[in-house]
Amino acid sequence: MNYLAHLFLAKATEDSHFGNLLGDFRRGVDTSQFSEAVQRGLANHYEVDRFTDTHQSVVNAKGLFEPSRRRFAPVALDIYFDHLLIKHWAVFCDEPFDSFTQRSFTLLERRLSQMPRAMQHSIGHMITHNWFEDYATEDGIAKAITVVSKRIRFKNTFYRAVDDIDVNRNIIEQEFLEFFPELHRHVRLHSPENNTSPS
Repeated sequence: MNYLAHLFLAKATEDSHFGNLLGDFRRGVDTSQFSEAVQRGLANHYEVDRFTDTHQSVVNAKGLFEPSRRRFAPVALDIYFDHLLIKHWAVFCDEPFDSFTQRSFTLLERRLSQMPRAMQHSIGHMITHNWFEDYATEDGIAKAITVVSKRIRFKNTFYRAVDDIDVNRNIIEQEFLEFFPELHRHVRLHSPENNTSPS
């Protein structure tokens, strides 16, 4: 899952938000230096990714991409699923989306100084430019996928994943609506962050 989904599935604390996004920046980082609460958030990130990668609806959605681009399907779906989460926000959350975004950004800002440098840069940029505004639109998703494509260090056609999404948009949305409620339920019941005191 991408940043928004991981934040949605985190606890409403600074350390949980930090830990739940740390999973995308853990390479070369000694995570044992962080608090137990941050490490539980990181463990939740891993659990979310494990459940997502093995869910049949996600497997089905990956299969909709052209074979030459299928290696990039997980990344494209992560981004597009954030778009679909915004589109169906009221189904999953009573808190207004703008309010959630502001609260989450505030929690992350309080931990910016403790984040690994690459994470500081990306999360700081996400907050300053409010990436979630882009994720809310189809054009914004195309922009996000193009940006990722340019960051890949070898020649690729990842940017054309937008075409696969466009052709299969309705099916991908149906798969998401099958998958995400089950992920949400799984995290509520089995999150490594459950039964712990707030941090």
